[in-house]
Amino acid sequence: MVSQSKNPFALTATAAYQLPASLVAQLQTPALVVYLDRVRENIRSMIGYAGSPDRWRPHLKTTKIPEVWGELLQAGVRNFKCATTREADVFVSLANRHDQPTDLLVAYPLRGPALQRLGAIANNAKNTSVSVLIEDPDLVADLPDDVGVFVDVNPGMNRTGIPMGDEAAVLAVVFAAGKRFRGLHFYDGHLHDEDLAARRAAIFAGYERLMQLVDLLVAKGIATPEVITSGTPAFHHALHFDAFASSETFVHRISPGTVVFHDARSQFDNPDVDLRPAALVLSRVISHPATDIVTCDAGSKSVAAEAGDPCAFVLGSDSLAAMSPSEEHLPLRCSGALPLRGAHVLLVPRHVCPTVNLAEQCVLLDGDMPPRIVPVAARAHEL
Repeated sequence: MVSQSKNPFALTATAAYQLPASLVAQLQTPALVVYLDRVRENIRSMIGYAGSPDRWRPHLKTTKIPEVWGELLQAGVRNFKCATTREADVFVSLANRHDQPTDLLVAYPLRGPALQRLGAIANNAKNTSVSVLIEDPDLVADLPDDVGVFVDVNPGMNRTGIPMGDEAAVLAVVFAAGKRFRGLHFYDGHLHDEDLAARRAAIFAGYERLMQLVDLLVAKGIATPEVITSGTPAFHHALHFDAFASSETFVHRISPGTVVFHDARSQFDNPDVDLRPAALVLSRVISHPATDIVTCDAGSKSVAAEAGDPCAFVLGSDSLAAMSPSEEHLPLRCSGALPLRGAHVLLVPRHVCPTVNLAEQCVLLDGDMPPRIVPVAARAHEL
């Protein structure tokens, strides 16, 4: 397997990512740059892998930009999930301007005021069905009228959800939900084994146990309309799990969101998947602090650093390697000629999802169309 510190984008042709000189001359950096042509390519690739847009429920936490969500709608994707009430509100506002019905799962166990806020958002939705994750049957009584229920099943990630073996707890939520029951949610985002065969075996073992829950519900006379699995590390494997593809009793959907923008972590996780970086951070060299180090202006406030070092990779370069960032600085170890102060670099984040959340605005590039600066409207949280 490729070392996770080696630049997987060192040989990427940079011509397709060239920014107009007039734009670079005007932009303050660091700046989030989104390439809509790359976005469309990734969406087409994902629909090709899934077999149809109906098999994909992308997580909107990655993209957070209505103009990008519009590309998903244009491609025929109608089912989505998100994590926050702000994401839900921005999506419903967008969907209200489209004629086609959509479906949104807030894949997070909301509590208290956040749950009531979701009810208000659902009530405002003209053509969007809204659901939420539930693991506590007592919470169903507090659900706003317009909100459906997906049972949150813990696949062993131990982040949220009912443990797979606790069938009684799953049944308790299903019975409490009654007609609101929409299906099972099973996010196996913890399975990252570099050995793809070993990863698939672990993923399939989880799906076999998940199918036991589906069979249990069938035995109780309860239909399971939908089964949602698989973030980015698992989706390609889930699409080859026969019981999902052949089911005549439920719809199975994968739910990766990172794939729309792609990033270095996804490249390492999925070397068998053909996607392209679509969201990069433009940064400028601001200092030469040592003979073999340059520093650029994209620190941990503009490139997410929680996924480890290196937090980013320089597009098209095998001589610049990111070191540990501080808040406003990212030093790059240089094995060749030092870039001049003021030179710009394009950084592919290791983890693009929280990187997007750090930006209040982004630059949208779309072929020969004039660049646009748009808000990252679904970032951060409501209070």
